[in-house]
Amino acid sequence: MTASDHHGHSHVHVEADTDSRRLAIALALIVGLMLVEVVAGVLASSLALVSDAAHMLTDAAALVLSLVVIRLVRRPAGGNLTFGLRRAEILSAQANGVTLLVLGGLIVYEAIRRLIDPPPTVGVVVLVVAVVGIGVNLLAAGQLARANRRSLNIRGSYLHLVTDLFAFIATAIAGLIILTTGFDRADPIASLLVAAIMLWAAYGLLRDSGRVLLEAAPEGMSVTEIGDAIAAFPHVESVHDLHVWEVSSGFPALSAHVLVRPDDDCHGARRGLERMLVERFGIEHTTLQVDHSHSERLIAIERQRASDR
Repeated sequence: MTASDHHGHSHVHVEADTDSRRLAIALALIVGLMLVEVVAGVLASSLALVSDAAHMLTDAAALVLSLVVIRLVRRPAGGNLTFGLRRAEILSAQANGVTLLVLGGLIVYEAIRRLIDPPPTVGVVVLVVAVVGIGVNLLAAGQLARANRRSLNIRGSYLHLVTDLFAFIATAIAGLIILTTGFDRADPIASLLVAAIMLWAAYGLLRDSGRVLLEAAPEGMSVTEIGDAIAAFPHVESVHDLHVWEVSSGFPALSAHVLVRPDDDCHGARRGLERMLVERFGIEHTTLQVDHSHSERLIAIERQRASDR
């Protein structure tokens, strides 16, 4: 390992430690508020508060999962796990997305039931707890806003907190309406707004993590553009078997079979292509098989002869 590699790994570990500390602070804030909200929601008969509390339970679970995943991702590659456990963060994002999706659906169901037959709600309790919740969620979301949100793992937890922040704002408005007008249906209406935010966040997480699991090219990267750049590189005759995918957040990878002219330097062409892919597309992990074009034709002829026998 070179000095620069050691420095890079040290930087990654320091960043991971900082992210873990921020996640732990956010977790402590969320668990404390969740306990207060469960009691207040039951006493005030508020679905908005209870749904917020249920969402906060998933927030806490998401934060715990993120903390575990950070530790898993830091484990070195070895044995059959040639990329280590980097994909664990993608599985974490999928879990967060599915949780938001299921919880959003349950809240929609209960909110519709309460719209039809609204129970009496204690507006002042709803308003006070919601205002406290806004403050706590601002502090918790502020911690993760300064963490590495390029990671889908961190981003999943951050989205949980942001949707909860909007939920508390909607709940505070509902509590104020109930307190001033006695309109109890404001509570389930606020719950529907919360559910809509949760479902939208779930869609984004499932879409982005799904792209990684399906080994699609990273968002914003054009495989056609990359292929054209390789084909247009000096001495390159053709490129095929080009694959571009993402191992985990911010870790793009590429493999390709490149043919150069018979008299050209294969190794020089490979080194030049690797530099170009890093500088132009930010792809550092590349596997390039570079052959002379006549060698490829000879291999094809031998294969054809073998199949004719």
